[in-house]
Amino acid sequence: MNNRIAVVDALRGLSLFGILAANMLIFQYGIYGKDEMEQYSVSNLDQIIHIVLKVLVESSFMPIFAFLFGYGIIKMKESLENKGLPVKRYLARRFLLLLIFGFAHSILLWEGDILTAYGMTGFFLLLFFNRKIKTLYIWGVITTILIGALSYGTGDFMVTSEDKSIMTNYVTTTIDVYRNGSFLEILTHRMNEDPMLEIMPKGALLFILVIAPIMILPMFLFGMISAKQQWFNKLRESTFQLRWKKLTIIFVASGIFLKLMPYIFPDLGLSGTGYGLGGSVLAIGYILLFSLLLNHKENILVKGFTAVGRLSLSNYLFQTMICILIFYGFGLGLFGKLGVLAGVGLTILIYSIQLIGSLLYLKVFKTGPFEKVLRMWTYLKWNGGRDSLSKSRSMDGEKVG
Repeated sequence: MNNRIAVVDALRGLSLFGILAANMLIFQYGIYGKDEMEQYSVSNLDQIIHIVLKVLVESSFMPIFAFLFGYGIIKMKESLENKGLPVKRYLARRFLLLLIFGFAHSILLWEGDILTAYGMTGFFLLLFFNRKIKTLYIWGVITTILIGALSYGTGDFMVTSEDKSIMTNYVTTTIDVYRNGSFLEILTHRMNEDPMLEIMPKGALLFILVIAPIMILPMFLFGMISAKQQWFNKLRESTFQLRWKKLTIIFVASGIFLKLMPYIFPDLGLSGTGYGLGGSVLAIGYILLFSLLLNHKENILVKGFTAVGRLSLSNYLFQTMICILIFYGFGLGLFGKLGVLAGVGLTILIYSIQLIGSLLYLKVFKTGPFEKVLRMWTYLKWNGGRDSLSKSRSMDGEKVG
């Protein structure tokens, strides 16, 4: 049990590094500007690193969190059932607070929030709690195929010169506002000037909001399957490890190829499908790879990953707070100035501080500040139900980040 929890927490903590690396592009260039790099004075080296990040990092670390979210709520469900507590009522409260955290995070701080989507999907997952593993596999495959179908195309949704002009003007304005604006000015710009409202057909954004939980559902379902089948409990079995090693090679190689398709075949419609599927395929490969690497390890780096993972929600939110103070006008105002390579260096620096800080923090406290609030709200108790669930540390380990 302790080995399983340590591996899962370490996996979560390590994935937070990849999430920060991917999000650093948004912090530096904006949610749309990160794909409009021609409007920034970036070097050839930065352009190459940008492609490397999009292939190896972007859209392949956030799905790991979705997987671990699904894994964690199944372990939480089992613990609640063992204590005779109403599962859906407790989890619904948890998902509701995640939604509140997400709305506050996305509105007040940063447009790259994922907590809102996690909270929404959590309510959707309640429909799958008592389903058989075979049923979860079927739905996971069906929704994966749906994602591939909806991702079809070259990825250039701006089909007219007017659309491109709208996006160019938006990015230009964003550079000035984010670099020089006050908190209120940045908030107003983010809330009122989304270019998609002008570019996309009427009703398209509503359609995207409706299907959003389905688009990220597969990795949640596969995480639930992993908990039901106790994948991480079997990591010490030699035959299981051998199978994982073979699958690691297949998924990592396939994921990288799929994500390279838009660059290899830029005019092929299936390239969009490849990239859309490649993020999750590579994420599964990373889960297999990192689990094998982190298993049996007790060095300080793995302990650091584990500490970051145990404080994943707090660390995720602190990453936002740190980065907006670095890049936005009410802080240092470095938006769009550092470059992609410098952003990678900043990612390493911030994560290293979080890794050391998490190790020191857990020497004094047992849980993070936001994790504490989430647990208290879930159980409506000051100690967050710790007394009734003290024998299941997986509850603490399966934070939603």
